[in-house]
Amino acid sequence: MRSVLPVFVVLAAIVALWTGACIPMNIKLALSQAERAGMAVVPQEAVRRQEMSGFGLAIRNPSIIPAVYALERPRLPSPAQVARNFRENVFDRKVTSKRSLVFHGWITLSATLNGFLLGAAIGIMLAVGVVYSRTMERSVMPWAIISQTIPIVALAPMIIVVVAALGIEGRAVPKAIISAYLCFFPILVGVTAGLRSPDQMKLDLLKTYSASPAQAFWKLRVPSSVPYLFTSLKVGIAAALVGTIVGELPTGAVQGLGARILIGDQFGTPVQIWSALFATAILAGVPIAILGLLQRVVLGRMGGGR
Repeated sequence: MRSVLPVFVVLAAIVALWTGACIPMNIKLALSQAERAGMAVVPQEAVRRQEMSGFGLAIRNPSIIPAVYALERPRLPSPAQVARNFRENVFDRKVTSKRSLVFHGWITLSATLNGFLLGAAIGIMLAVGVVYSRTMERSVMPWAIISQTIPIVALAPMIIVVVAALGIEGRAVPKAIISAYLCFFPILVGVTAGLRSPDQMKLDLLKTYSASPAQAFWKLRVPSSVPYLFTSLKVGIAAALVGTIVGELPTGAVQGLGARILIGDQFGTPVQIWSALFATAILAGVPIAILGLLQRVVLGRMGGGR
């Protein structure tokens, strides 16, 4: 209970600040609608000239505050509005509906997992090569670092064009490639650090027992790298999800959480954008939690405890 209480306190503080921020963000829009409906409010000329802050307008017109939280298209939706929209699009719709966040979440998750598996395989293989080859370290690592400085939004359309030129249709493969592009680097860095974590004394001890390089790898380097591996995998799966979302935004995708965010922006529905963002956060939390549980089990069997 003590470990959970701070989480709920922080969550309550965030919700309270968020709810309060809705007033200055939406008050002018609510006043504009109220004036068009014939209600007595602060003159619109004063509002247009920015003579009052959002909170000042709310103090002058306290009766308008309920309308702030009832706007259909607020600049900043309230937590209640986002929760209601999230419930409608997750629990009240069939999972096969094109408006269901579960449907779009599965599209995004499948591409994320494909990209994550590809990026993890590339990152681990490159890490092994970097540890055992000085030439590969000098040639691969600089390019791997430089690759992360290129804006992925600029690369996404290029990747789609190249994939289409190869005769591969659809958006699944390009999204997986973009996802792998973002997630391989943290895995490469983490696994490299893990494989190099055994100190020289342990490596020399294995040499005194005439252990082969393969035995040193499997008996010492791999077990030592397990904590680093899981940490890098957690970072990698989060980066893979970001890559998938980014891959859906500029590519004209109509399915996936990124497409829902883009459609919400195009049609001016912030509530839909926020619901998709929360679905994305939950989608990222689930595989990270699974990896954390797997980490505790593996380390426990290795004698590392928690």
